Amino acid sequence: MSALEKGITRAGEGFAGTSWNILGQLYFPKAVCEATFAFEANTEPGLFVPVHVHPTQDEFILVQQGVLDLKLDGAWTQAKPGDLVRMPRGIPHGYFNKSDKAVKALFWVSPTRKLEDLFKALHNLTDVGEVVRLSALHEVDFLPEEANA
Repeated sequence: MSALEKGITRAGEGFAGTSWNILGQLYFPKAVCEATFAFEANTEPGLFVPVHVHPTQDEFILVQQGVLDLKLDGAWTQAKPGDLVRMPRGIPHGYFNKSDKAVKALFWVSPTRKLEDLFKALHNLTDVGEVVRLSALHEVDFLPEEANA
C-alpha cells in the first residue's frame, strides 16, 4: 500500500474517481494509505449497516447531514450534524438511517488493514450472505440479527 497522497478529493467524488455501491449505500473513498482509510457514506432513509465488530481497527464517523441512529456497544444513541462518533476496535456497532432524509457522513478507520479491499469486493453484490462471508475474511465480523434490536 502506498503512502498518503497529497491533494484534495472533491465533495461528491471519490479518490481517483472511485465509488462503491454496497447494498444500496454509496461510498466514496476520500483518502487511503496504510495508516488510515477515509470514505464518505451516503445513506438513504431505511438503509443501515447491521451491528458488527472491527477487531483490528478503530473507526470514526463525522456526521455531516441528517441523523444517524447508532447501536454502540449494546446501547442506542443518535449522532447529528457535527457530531463525531468514536468506535474503538472490538466494540460492537451498527448504524441506521431511521429518518425520512438522507444521511451523509465521513467515516474513517485506522489502520486501513483490509477494509478498502473489502469495499472493492462488495461493490454491487446483492447476496447478503456473501457480504457477511466476505466481510469476515476481511476482518469485519457481523453479529447475529438480534444484536440489531
